[in-house]
Amino acid sequence: MPQTHVIVFANEKGGTGKSTTAVHVAIALAAKGARVAALDLDHRQRTLGRYLDNRAATIKRLGRDLPMPVHLTHDGESLPRFTEQLDQLSHDADFLIIDTPGRDDRFARMAAQRADTLVTPMNDSFVDFDLIGQVDPTTYKVTRPSFYAELIWDARKARAKADGATIDWVVLRNRLQHIEARNMRRVSEALGQLAKRVGFRVIPGLGERVIYRELFPAGLTLIDSREFGEMGLGHVAARQELREMMAALGLPEPALPLFA
Repeated sequence: MPQTHVIVFANEKGGTGKSTTAVHVAIALAAKGARVAALDLDHRQRTLGRYLDNRAATIKRLGRDLPMPVHLTHDGESLPRFTEQLDQLSHDADFLIIDTPGRDDRFARMAAQRADTLVTPMNDSFVDFDLIGQVDPTTYKVTRPSFYAELIWDARKARAKADGATIDWVVLRNRLQHIEARNMRRVSEALGQLAKRVGFRVIPGLGERVIYRELFPAGLTLIDSREFGEMGLGHVAARQELREMMAALGLPEPALPLFA
């Protein structure tokens, strides 16, 4: 049986759309027929777990057969429980999605070492960029990697030593509508410089759209278009963003259509 592909969403800064992206990736893969499990390591906010709980309630209320991952939430304290949950969720799953807290966390670091694909969502700003790299304040040229880039470098070395595998680090660049064009260009250039130095891929993410926040209470995603009724232009644009993001992730997905 093929080994479970572990996708870890990690960023020590909050507000980057990490949990929303994790849920959409999980549901998109499940909609393709993949067996998907999810683990929420953020026992305080528990956004991923609450999102999927809301989805389960909607499925029960509507009596609809929507794609639904198996999911658990870690307690943030127990190492035996962390290992047990990883083993439980990895059993008979094609993909395991792990959502981590927006802060430094020892279980997030351990999860990073187990990742096959490590996704770091970030907004188009130098405040977010500072997590992974520092720039000259005048030229905006990258001067050095930051602590988080070094942390991922260490995780990659530990993974290679453990089983010889490589971690595909993906920086997911969210496209915020209000970002000024010159700033976007500077951030893009800095990301390109740093990507060559520390070895990550940069792909387009999801825009800042109200629709993502509106879907949370019902646990729905842009995959669930049949539940929306009439779709507006914002829905169509957001679905296209999701298609592009899933294609750019390059995951070993089942060869089935993404959307009906």
